[in-house]
Amino acid sequence: MTDTTSRKSLTLLGLGDMGTALARTWLAAGHSLTVWNRTPAKAAPLAAEGAVAAPSAAAAVAANELVVTCLLDDASVRSTLDGIDLTGKDLVDLTTGTPAEARARAAWAEARGARYTDGGIMATPDMIGVPEAGGYVFYSGSQALFDAHRATLEVPAGARFVGEDPGHAALHDVALLSAMYGLFAGISHAYALTEGEDIAPKDLSPLLSEWLGAMGFFIGNAAERLTSRDFTSGVVSNLAMQVAATGTLLRTAEEQQVSAELISPYLDLMRRRLTEDPAAHGGEDTAGAILLLKQRQNTP
Repeated sequence: MTDTTSRKSLTLLGLGDMGTALARTWLAAGHSLTVWNRTPAKAAPLAAEGAVAAPSAAAAVAANELVVTCLLDDASVRSTLDGIDLTGKDLVDLTTGTPAEARARAAWAEARGARYTDGGIMATPDMIGVPEAGGYVFYSGSQALFDAHRATLEVPAGARFVGEDPGHAALHDVALLSAMYGLFAGISHAYALTEGEDIAPKDLSPLLSEWLGAMGFFIGNAAERLTSRDFTSGVVSNLAMQVAATGTLLRTAEEQQVSAELISPYLDLMRRRLTEDPAAHGGEDTAGAILLLKQRQNTP
Protein backbone atom coordinates (compact mmCIF):
# COMPACT_ATOMS: atom_id res chain seq x y z
CA MET A 1 0.00 0.00 0.00
CA THR A 2 1.28 3.48 -0.86
CA ASP A 3 0.67 6.37 1.51
CA THR A 4 -0.84 9.14 -0.57
CA THR A 5 -1.61 11.47 2.35
CA SER A 6 1.93 12.91 2.31
CA ARG A 7 1.80 13.76 -1.39
CA LYS A 8 1.30 17.49 -1.25
CA SER A 9 0.20 19.51 -4.24
CA LEU A 10 2.57 22.15 -5.54
CA THR A 11 3.17 24.66 -8.31
CA LEU A 12 6.25 24.78 -10.51
CA LEU A 13 7.15 27.86 -12.56
CA GLY A 14 9.73 27.24 -15.28
CA LEU A 15 9.96 24.25 -17.60
CA GLY A 16 13.46 24.27 -18.99
CA ASP A 17 15.47 21.06 -18.90
CA MET A 18 15.81 21.16 -15.11
CA GLY A 19 12.24 22.28 -14.47
CA THR A 20 10.87 19.54 -16.72
CA ALA A 21 12.97 16.93 -14.93
CA LEU A 22 11.69 18.14 -11.57
CA ALA A 23 8.10 18.13 -12.83
CA ARG A 24 8.26 14.58 -14.15
CA THR A 25 9.72 13.31 -10.89
CA TRP A 26 6.96 14.87 -8.81
CA LEU A 27 4.31 13.55 -11.18
CA ALA A 28 5.81 10.06 -11.11
CA ALA A 29 5.66 10.15 -7.31
CA GLY A 30 1.96 10.95 -7.43
CA HIS A 31 2.03 14.62 -6.50
CA SER A 32 -0.63 16.97 -7.84
CA LEU A 33 1.35 19.48 -9.89
CA THR A 34 0.40 22.77 -11.50
CA VAL A 35 2.90 24.06 -14.03
CA TRP A 36 3.51 27.26 -15.94
CA ASN A 37 6.07 28.32 -18.51
CA ARG A 38 6.50 31.51 -20.46
CA THR A 39 6.34 29.38 -23.62
CA PRO A 40 3.07 27.45 -23.09
CA ALA A 41 3.99 24.68 -25.53
CA LYS A 42 6.53 23.36 -23.04
CA ALA A 43 3.72 22.57 -20.61
CA ALA A 44 1.78 20.42 -23.08
CA PRO A 45 3.79 17.16 -22.63
CA LEU A 46 3.52 17.47 -18.86
CA ALA A 47 -0.21 18.10 -19.08
CA ALA A 48 -0.45 14.83 -20.99
CA GLU A 49 1.31 13.18 -18.06
CA GLY A 50 -1.12 14.55 -15.48
CA ALA A 51 0.03 18.07 -14.66
CA VAL A 52 -2.34 21.03 -14.68
CA ALA A 53 -1.09 23.63 -17.15
CA ALA A 54 -2.01 27.05 -15.75
CA PRO A 55 -2.90 29.82 -18.22
CA SER A 56 -0.79 32.37 -16.34
CA ALA A 57 1.84 32.59 -13.63
CA ALA A 58 -0.74 34.23 -11.35
CA ALA A 59 -3.14 31.34 -11.80
CA ALA A 60 -0.34 28.85 -11.13
CA VAL A 61 0.67 30.62 -7.92
CA ALA A 62 -2.93 30.83 -6.74
CA ALA A 63 -3.39 27.08 -7.17
CA ASN A 64 -1.11 25.91 -4.32
CA GLU A 65 0.55 26.94 -1.11
CA LEU A 66 3.94 25.58 -2.18
CA VAL A 67 5.37 27.43 -5.18
CA VAL A 68 8.69 26.37 -6.71
CA THR A 69 10.49 28.54 -9.24
CA CYS A 70 13.15 27.18 -11.59
CA LEU A 71 13.72 30.00 -14.05
CA LEU A 72 16.56 31.46 -16.08
CA ASP A 73 17.88 33.95 -13.54
CA ASP A 74 16.89 36.18 -10.63
CA ALA A 75 15.54 38.87 -12.96
CA SER A 76 13.21 36.25 -14.46
CA VAL A 77 11.88 35.41 -11.00
CA ARG A 78 11.14 39.05 -10.30
CA SER A 79 9.46 39.68 -13.64
CA THR A 80 7.40 36.50 -13.35
CA LEU A 81 6.15 37.15 -9.82
CA ASP A 82 5.80 40.95 -9.91
CA GLY A 83 2.25 41.96 -9.16
CA ILE A 84 1.19 38.46 -8.05
CA ASP A 85 -0.30 38.02 -4.56
CA LEU A 86 2.13 35.92 -2.51
CA THR A 87 0.32 36.21 0.81
CA GLY A 88 0.51 32.91 2.69
CA LYS A 89 2.64 31.25 0.02
CA ASP A 90 5.74 29.15 0.59
CA LEU A 91 8.19 30.16 -2.13
CA VAL A 92 11.13 27.88 -2.94
CA ASP A 93 13.46 29.39 -5.53
CA LEU A 94 15.65 26.84 -7.33
CA THR A 95 16.87 29.42 -9.84
CA THR A 96 20.66 29.67 -9.99
CA GLY A 97 21.83 32.94 -8.44
CA THR A 98 24.25 34.61 -6.08
CA PRO A 99 24.04 34.77 -2.27
CA ALA A 100 23.22 38.49 -2.42
CA GLU A 101 20.41 37.85 -4.90
CA ALA A 102 18.98 35.15 -2.65
CA ARG A 103 19.01 37.43 0.38
CA ALA A 104 17.35 40.22 -1.57
CA ARG A 105 14.75 37.82 -2.97
CA ALA A 106 13.98 36.53 0.54
CA ALA A 107 13.35 40.05 1.81
CA TRP A 108 11.26 40.77 -1.30
CA ALA A 109 9.12 37.67 -0.77
CA GLU A 110 8.68 38.20 2.96
CA ALA A 111 7.57 41.79 2.36
CA ARG A 112 4.81 40.30 0.21
CA GLY A 113 3.65 37.90 2.91
CA ALA A 114 5.46 34.74 1.78
CA ARG A 115 7.92 32.45 3.48
CA TYR A 116 11.07 31.93 1.41
CA THR A 117 13.69 29.24 0.99
CA ASP A 118 16.44 29.35 -1.60
CA GLY A 119 17.88 26.28 -3.29
CA GLY A 120 21.12 25.39 -5.03
CA ILE A 121 20.84 22.28 -7.21
CA MET A 122 23.91 20.04 -7.17
CA ALA A 123 22.77 17.86 -10.04
CA THR A 124 22.23 17.83 -13.78
CA PRO A 125 18.75 17.19 -15.18
CA ASP A 126 19.50 13.52 -15.88
CA MET A 127 20.37 13.00 -12.18
CA ILE A 128 16.96 14.23 -11.01
CA GLY A 129 14.76 11.40 -9.76
CA VAL A 130 17.70 8.97 -9.79
CA PRO A 131 18.78 8.51 -6.13
CA GLU A 132 21.81 6.42 -7.03
CA ALA A 133 23.17 9.32 -9.11
CA GLY A 134 23.94 11.19 -5.89
CA GLY A 135 22.36 14.53 -6.77
CA TYR A 136 21.02 16.79 -4.06
CA VAL A 137 19.84 20.33 -3.42
CA PHE A 138 21.15 22.81 -0.87
CA TYR A 139 18.37 24.76 0.89
CA SER A 140 18.60 27.83 3.11
CA GLY A 141 16.19 30.39 4.45
CA SER A 142 12.99 29.61 6.32
CA GLN A 143 13.55 26.51 8.45
CA ALA A 144 9.80 26.27 9.04
CA LEU A 145 9.10 26.18 5.30
CA PHE A 146 11.77 23.56 4.71
CA ASP A 147 10.51 21.36 7.55
CA ALA A 148 6.91 21.65 6.34
CA HIS A 149 7.74 20.57 2.77
CA ARG A 150 10.85 18.47 3.21
CA ALA A 151 9.20 15.24 2.09
CA THR A 152 8.07 16.89 -1.14
CA LEU A 153 11.39 18.60 -1.77
CA GLU A 154 13.26 15.33 -1.31
CA VAL A 155 11.37 13.60 -4.11
CA PRO A 156 13.52 14.88 -7.03
CA ALA A 157 16.85 14.79 -5.16
CA GLY A 158 18.31 14.74 -1.67
CA ALA A 159 17.72 17.85 0.43
CA ARG A 160 20.41 19.44 2.60
CA PHE A 161 19.43 22.42 4.75
CA VAL A 162 22.45 24.68 5.36
CA GLY A 163 21.04 27.41 7.55
CA GLU A 164 18.55 30.24 7.87
CA ASP A 165 20.69 32.75 5.99
CA PRO A 166 18.93 32.70 2.59
CA GLY A 167 22.24 33.23 0.80
CA HIS A 168 23.95 30.11 2.12
CA ALA A 169 22.44 27.64 -0.34
CA ALA A 170 23.74 29.68 -3.27
CA LEU A 171 27.08 30.16 -1.52
CA HIS A 172 27.49 26.40 -0.99
CA ASP A 173 26.44 25.80 -4.59
CA VAL A 174 28.94 28.27 -6.05
CA ALA A 175 31.74 27.15 -3.72
CA LEU A 176 31.41 23.55 -4.89
CA LEU A 177 31.06 24.53 -8.54
CA SER A 178 34.10 26.79 -8.30
CA ALA A 179 36.14 23.91 -6.89
CA MET A 180 34.86 21.71 -9.72
CA TYR A 181 35.99 24.15 -12.41
CA GLY A 182 39.37 24.49 -10.75
CA LEU A 183 39.69 20.71 -10.91
CA PHE A 184 38.61 20.72 -14.55
CA ALA A 185 41.25 23.37 -15.28
CA GLY A 186 44.06 21.24 -13.88
CA ILE A 187 42.86 18.14 -15.70
CA SER A 188 42.58 20.06 -18.97
CA HIS A 189 46.14 21.36 -18.57
CA ALA A 190 47.42 17.83 -17.93
CA TYR A 191 45.79 16.47 -21.08
CA ALA A 192 47.09 19.43 -23.09
CA LEU A 193 50.67 18.73 -21.97
CA THR A 194 50.52 15.21 -23.38
CA GLU A 195 48.59 16.09 -26.54
CA GLY A 196 50.58 15.00 -29.59
CA GLU A 197 52.91 12.79 -27.56
CA ASP A 198 52.96 9.01 -27.60
CA ILE A 199 50.79 9.02 -24.48
CA ALA A 200 47.20 8.01 -25.07
CA PRO A 201 44.58 9.99 -23.12
CA LYS A 202 43.04 6.69 -22.01
CA ASP A 203 46.39 5.73 -20.45
CA LEU A 204 46.75 9.04 -18.64
CA SER A 205 43.17 8.94 -17.39
CA PRO A 206 43.56 6.33 -14.60
CA LEU A 207 46.79 7.97 -13.46
CA LEU A 208 45.01 11.32 -13.12
CA SER A 209 42.14 9.73 -11.20
CA GLU A 210 44.50 7.95 -8.83
CA TRP A 211 46.69 11.00 -8.20
CA LEU A 212 43.84 13.47 -7.72
CA GLY A 213 42.14 11.03 -5.38
CA ALA A 214 45.31 10.83 -3.29
CA MET A 215 45.53 14.63 -3.20
CA GLY A 216 41.99 14.87 -1.83
CA PHE A 217 43.49 15.06 1.65
CA PHE A 218 44.01 18.79 0.97
CA ILE A 219 40.29 19.42 1.45
CA GLY A 220 40.22 18.35 5.08
CA ASN A 221 43.71 19.65 5.76
CA ALA A 222 42.82 23.13 4.52
CA ALA A 223 39.65 23.15 6.63
CA GLU A 224 41.63 22.32 9.77
CA ARG A 225 44.29 24.94 9.06
CA LEU A 226 41.77 27.67 8.25
CA THR A 227 40.03 26.90 11.54
CA SER A 228 43.18 26.82 13.67
CA ARG A 229 45.14 29.38 11.62
CA ASP A 230 48.12 27.04 12.01
CA PHE A 231 49.67 26.67 8.57
CA THR A 232 53.05 25.27 9.63
CA SER A 233 52.56 22.25 11.90
CA GLY A 234 53.10 18.90 10.23
CA VAL A 235 53.86 20.36 6.80
CA VAL A 236 55.33 17.83 4.38
CA SER A 237 55.84 20.01 1.29
CA ASN A 238 56.34 23.59 2.37
CA LEU A 239 55.47 26.67 0.38
CA ALA A 240 59.07 27.71 -0.32
CA MET A 241 59.84 24.31 -1.84
CA GLN A 242 56.66 24.27 -3.90
CA VAL A 243 57.21 27.78 -5.24
CA ALA A 244 60.75 26.81 -6.26
CA ALA A 245 59.28 23.89 -8.21
CA THR A 246 56.75 25.98 -10.11
CA GLY A 247 59.39 26.99 -12.63
CA THR A 248 59.56 23.39 -13.83
CA LEU A 249 55.81 23.36 -14.44
CA LEU A 250 55.95 26.57 -16.44
CA ARG A 251 59.02 25.57 -18.46
CA THR A 252 57.43 22.25 -19.32
CA ALA A 253 54.30 24.01 -20.53
CA GLU A 254 56.46 26.26 -22.72
CA GLU A 255 58.39 23.30 -24.12
CA GLN A 256 55.14 21.49 -24.92
CA GLN A 257 53.72 24.67 -26.50
CA VAL A 258 50.85 24.67 -24.03
CA SER A 259 49.39 27.85 -22.55
CA ALA A 260 49.85 28.02 -18.79
CA GLU A 261 46.77 30.23 -18.37
CA LEU A 262 44.85 27.59 -16.43
CA ILE A 263 47.51 27.00 -13.76
CA SER A 264 49.40 30.31 -13.66
CA PRO A 265 46.91 32.11 -11.38
CA TYR A 266 47.36 29.57 -8.60
CA LEU A 267 51.14 29.44 -9.02
CA ASP A 268 51.21 33.26 -8.89
CA LEU A 269 49.15 33.19 -5.71
CA MET A 270 51.63 30.85 -4.00
CA ARG A 271 54.52 33.11 -5.02
CA ARG A 272 52.73 36.21 -3.65
CA ARG A 273 52.11 34.46 -0.33
CA LEU A 274 55.78 33.58 -0.06
CA THR A 275 56.95 37.05 -1.12
CA GLU A 276 54.82 38.74 1.56
CA ASP A 277 57.08 37.33 4.27
CA PRO A 278 59.47 34.52 3.24
CA ALA A 279 60.55 33.84 6.82
CA ALA A 280 57.00 33.60 8.12
CA HIS A 281 55.35 31.85 5.18
CA GLY A 282 58.11 29.72 3.69
CA GLY A 283 57.45 26.84 6.07
CA GLU A 284 53.67 26.85 5.52
CA ASP A 285 51.71 24.55 3.32
CA THR A 286 49.72 26.09 0.46
CA ALA A 287 46.47 26.52 2.45
CA GLY A 288 47.78 29.85 3.72
CA ALA A 289 47.38 31.27 0.22
CA ILE A 290 43.61 31.12 0.72
CA LEU A 291 43.90 34.06 3.11
CA LEU A 292 45.64 36.08 0.42
CA LEU A 293 42.65 35.59 -1.89
CA LYS A 294 40.35 37.08 0.73
CA GLN A 295 42.75 39.93 1.49
CA ARG A 296 43.02 40.85 -2.19
CA GLN A 297 39.22 40.90 -2.44
CA ASN A 298 39.06 43.37 0.47
CA THR A 299 41.85 45.63 -0.80
CA PRO A 300 40.54 48.98 -2.13
